[in-house]
Amino acid sequence: MPRSTPSIDMTPMVDLGFLLVTFFMLTTQFRPDEPAEAQVPSSISELILPEKDVILLTIDNKDRVFMAFDGQEHRKNVLKKMGEKDKYKVAFTTEESHTFSNLTSVGIPMGELKEWLHLSSDGRNDYPTNGVPCDSLNNQLYDWLYEARMENPQAMVAIKGDRDASYKKVKQVIKILEEVKVFKFKLITNMKVE
Repeated sequence: MPRSTPSIDMTPMVDLGFLLVTFFMLTTQFRPDEPAEAQVPSSISELILPEKDVILLTIDNKDRVFMAFDGQEHRKNVLKKMGEKDKYKVAFTTEESHTFSNLTSVGIPMGELKEWLHLSSDGRNDYPTNGVPCDSLNNQLYDWLYEARMENPQAMVAIKGDRDASYKKVKQVIKILEEVKVFKFKLITNMKVE
C-alpha cells in the first residue's frame, strides 16, 4: 500500500503571526526622546515612577538642566503663561505652541525658544544649548517649575541626575524646588546589582 506524506496548511498560522505582529505594533507606546543622556547612580530602591503627572528635571554630565512634563494641553498653557511674563514678553503663534506641545522637554533659554521651535527635529537635536538657565541672575527654571506646578498641581517632581553631575548643580536645583514650595521629590536611580 503506497504511503502519502501528510500535508499541513500553514496559512492560518502565518495569518495569526501577522495579526499578532500588527497588534503589538499598533499598541506599543514608544519611549519619548530624552533631552540629555544621564548615567544615573545605583541604589536599592524599588519604587517605580508613574508614567503620568510627572515633572522630570534632568541634569546631565555637563551640568545642563532640562525639564520635561506631560500633557499637550499642559505644555501649551505653560508656554503661553511663560511668554506673558513681564520679563520675557514673547508671543508664541499657534504653530509654535503646537510644536512645543508635541515636544517632550525644554532645555533652551526663553530668548532662543522661538528660533529653536522653527528648526526641524534634527536641527533641534543639533542645536547647541546650555540647558534651562537656573543661576541667581537668570533663574528661568524657577518660572518653568512654578507655571508647570500651577497648571498641574498634583504632578510629582523627579530629578534624574547624571552620576558625573556636580553636587553644586544638584544642590542648586533642589534649592529652586524649595523656592517653588516643592519639598517632596524623587531621585531617579538604577537598580543596584549585587
